[in-house]
Amino acid sequence: MLPTFITIVVIIMVIVLWIISTQRRLVVLDENISNAMSQIGVQLSSRFDALTALLDLTKGYAVHESETLIETIKSRRSVITAKSTPDDVMRQEGIIAEALSSIAMVTEQYPDLKANQNYIKTIDAVQTFENMVRTSRLIYNDSVTKLNREIRMFPVSMVGGMLGFGQREYLVEQVDKADMPSMK
Repeated sequence: MLPTFITIVVIIMVIVLWIISTQRRLVVLDENISNAMSQIGVQLSSRFDALTALLDLTKGYAVHESETLIETIKSRRSVITAKSTPDDVMRQEGIIAEALSSIAMVTEQYPDLKANQNYIKTIDAVQTFENMVRTSRLIYNDSVTKLNREIRMFPVSMVGGMLGFGQREYLVEQVDKADMPSMK
């Protein structure tokens, strides 16, 4: 009687410890995803700031177009946080791509703007932030892969849902980014 009771208690303790360990591992993976999304948000925000500076530079050449773009960006821009979805990121990147296309059209009309040193420095900053966003997207997708893989594998798949963890969506590359005009 006593050995059976001890065996049952030990089995229950092992199961409880395994569930606690699994929950902790899933929390770490989930936090990595949230952190990566926050990093994307910070870099997109910096990219918006550089884009706004770029638009300010174009004001002297095409006042109406620049002011319209600045207002459009201000009205459609939202902050990407740890709780944001890949769709939120895609919408923000779409706004940036749209603005960069419009700026490219203005710079084609005004070649001296393209030669302006401030313009060159600012467009370099925009491209630097683009590269940082690209790297953060890779980190985010890698973190999502790790969580999704863990959640789908047995025996974690049995308790993952009960613990409140579900599969997360990947960030996909914008198809039209390859078609974006060169800003140099």
